[in-house]
Amino acid sequence: MLNNPSFFMFFMSLISGTLISISSSSWLGMWMGLEMNLLSFIPIINKNSTPYETEAAMKYFLIQTMASVIFLIAVMTSEMMEFSMNTYSPYLISMALLMKMGVAPFHFWFPGVMEGISWMNCFILMTWQKIAPFILISYKMMNNMLIMVIFMSTLIGSVGGLNQNSIRKIMSYSSISHLGWMMSAMLVSNNMWMMYFMIYTLLNLAMINLFHSQSMYQLSQAFFIKNNPLIKFSMMISMLSLGGLPPFLGFLPKWLVIQSLVNQYSFIMLLFMVMMTLMTLYFYMRIMFSAFMFMNSELKWFSNKKSAETATLSMMISIIGIPITTWMIMY
Repeated sequence: MLNNPSFFMFFMSLISGTLISISSSSWLGMWMGLEMNLLSFIPIINKNSTPYETEAAMKYFLIQTMASVIFLIAVMTSEMMEFSMNTYSPYLISMALLMKMGVAPFHFWFPGVMEGISWMNCFILMTWQKIAPFILISYKMMNNMLIMVIFMSTLIGSVGGLNQNSIRKIMSYSSISHLGWMMSAMLVSNNMWMMYFMIYTLLNLAMINLFHSQSMYQLSQAFFIKNNPLIKFSMMISMLSLGGLPPFLGFLPKWLVIQSLVNQYSFIMLLFMVMMTLMTLYFYMRIMFSAFMFMNSELKWFSNKKSAETATLSMMISIIGIPITTWMIMY
């Protein structure tokens, strides 16, 4: 797709918008970068102009524009008014950035947009599009507001995925849950957030690579991956790693966040987050166990070389967490 000149131009503009936002020294410069990022992502979403993509692009545009207006109003009022009257502008700025990310309780647009776009665009939306809002929100850390958002995101991300049949919606609710954990990592330190985000991006890449290679969009399609149990096994390992099951790679950032919150005596928030993560693990295991039940008549491990390589690569990304966690326990 990068050999398409218009797609390449919009893709580079998307990256430039994020870099302008995070490197700008003024709020108006950050707003300009966010707008550049938004206007570049809309044509990428609507590349094939199918009805689902058009609907997703329209939803994304309306919500992001609303958040940009709130952000701009907050920035302008904070510049124009006296400091004594400027109590609420940091909350408005945080609210606009949370809306751009799709964090609960501003999450209603996120599963709907994810449902209508391709797997590559899903990956961009779940990873790259979160970088600028996260870094900007770290400049205005409203801790009491963020703690409420952490509780709501982990709750909605866990409960919302329980009754879904669409894999893209399951991945979107999983992303909302992980956003809650990333917020708590950001309360600890920016380095902790960065490490969590990089591992989350790597695990997302492994999962989406599998789904894209098998053209999977609904859970029922997992039953029909015939003659290749390795794909199903790799999918299960990657899902459990994304859910944070030890000793896979996805547990490593959660473990470090848990240790940091224990050191800060945030026991109630920590207990709630761990309980909600167990709920996400439940629906991941329910999905994959039901798919494994249909393996009794399958005879071969490999259907073709390409799918076997994809499955092995995705599985290795998750399994790499085993030696790392073992080493951390020992030392």
